[in-house]
Amino acid sequence: MSYEYFPGFYDRLMDSELYDEWIEFSAEFIDDSPKKVLDLACGTAEFALRLSFLGHQVTGVDLSKEMVAVAKEKVAAAEINLPILEQDMSKLALNQSFDVVTCFCDSLNYLETEQALEETIQAVSTHLEPNGLFLFDVHSVFKIDQGFKDYTYGDSDEEISTIWNSFPGEFPHSVEHELTFYILGENDTYNRVDELHKERTYPITTYENLLKKYNFTKIEVYADFGFEKPTNTSERIFFVARK
Repeated sequence: MSYEYFPGFYDRLMDSELYDEWIEFSAEFIDDSPKKVLDLACGTAEFALRLSFLGHQVTGVDLSKEMVAVAKEKVAAAEINLPILEQDMSKLALNQSFDVVTCFCDSLNYLETEQALEETIQAVSTHLEPNGLFLFDVHSVFKIDQGFKDYTYGDSDEEISTIWNSFPGEFPHSVEHELTFYILGENDTYNRVDELHKERTYPITTYENLLKKYNFTKIEVYADFGFEKPTNTSERIFFVARK
């Protein structure tokens, strides 16, 4: 997928209330004492900044150099010490360990193979302190297979118009999102930008088995930002895994 243009207006398209919900969910498991936190797939650093404002020492990692550039600008404007690094989370190599690793906004679903997912979980385990915590969410099988089936969405304002169509992907429990943006440019003309996003998920047991394989001994699973157990129609699955 391309991130040449998307990072510049990503925050405008995201629902800011979702970040509040991720913070509220995380706060149930991260106590108030300052923690060393690694935020994987940090994007524009919106979630990482909110963790920093709570007093945690946060490092952000993202694969996209364009996202990293936007994140660094935001961090500089906030005048906070929050390192932002460009790395592939499946090949993570930071030479330090953390109390908590987070990876929200279904970012693990952007890994195209189960091997990449396994490598990421292994890398997270390697970078966690003993008794360290891994918090992440993924789309459910139901969401990928049914929620995104023939999904179409459109939105517009004076500066950006969005068209979003989703189609089944080439792998089981996968989806392809075709995104088209019309962005207001100079001379009141609109520039078209197209992006293709691919996501893939797995049954809950697949994630649990990989976590167990890499020394996560206590695993809790929740659904849809709450603390109820997932059902067959839950859309977003949350994992709380302690090493």
